[in-house]
Amino acid sequence: MNDIAYQIAGIVKLNEVILKFMEYKQRLLIRADDLGYSEGTNYGIAKTVNQGIVRSVGLMTNMSAAEHGLNLFDLEAICLGLHTNICAGRPLCDPVLIPSLVDAGGMFKSSQEYHQSNIDFVVINEAVLEIEAQLQRFIVMVGRLPDYIEGHAVKSCNFFQALKLVAVKFQLKYIPLSLSEKPILVGEKKIYVHMNSMRIDYNPWKTLEMIVEHPHFDGCESMICHPGYLDEDILKYSSLTFPRPLEVSMLCDPKICKFIEAHRVELITYNDI
Repeated sequence: MNDIAYQIAGIVKLNEVILKFMEYKQRLLIRADDLGYSEGTNYGIAKTVNQGIVRSVGLMTNMSAAEHGLNLFDLEAICLGLHTNICAGRPLCDPVLIPSLVDAGGMFKSSQEYHQSNIDFVVINEAVLEIEAQLQRFIVMVGRLPDYIEGHAVKSCNFFQALKLVAVKFQLKYIPLSLSEKPILVGEKKIYVHMNSMRIDYNPWKTLEMIVEHPHFDGCESMICHPGYLDEDILKYSSLTFPRPLEVSMLCDPKICKFIEAHRVELITYNDI
């Protein structure tokens, strides 16, 4: 092959790469956690579903406001998961059966106790009991299995091992905990998880812009949000407060659809993975 032929072949190859890039659509999954935590949280999440871009929502079935939250939007329009919780409120199991998870009053140990402990005090078999109880409550409340299962607020390897065991037993889509910038695997799909809401300088718009403008081409992006309005329960029991209404505002901002369209972003749910 002569030099001209090589040059032509190179141009053809370059054009193929350019066309492939032009056809590429970034996939972005936005998840709203903590449905059921409080009525203020529920109203914020409902707004991001009904007037915003949220299509994946995690339900905390042990919390007293869970039923209230389920009545605020069309459940068929979203991907609804079990946001399994062992650090807020009261367990669904008899506390006597799960001593490693509860305090002297029978309430869940707080997330602060998990963060301050030098050991993983969660007993896997006890965690399995509570996870299955929350799963059964989900089925009763919603009428079906959750679209996915994951865990709330604690970095306990034993807890997530128990979650995985329950997911396998009931053939649920398991979403592992992200502990670094490396992607998690859901099935065989890579998901790059972003959750910056605990940072002091957190700005949800800047986080979204960073995600969209610096995509990973070997997987999809996921932004974990906790939208909600502040009420007594959130202010009293949650360490995450002021970022919640900021996320409601961002996720419902009319400009967000134009931003997503301009950057060729495809919004997906766990049902698409």
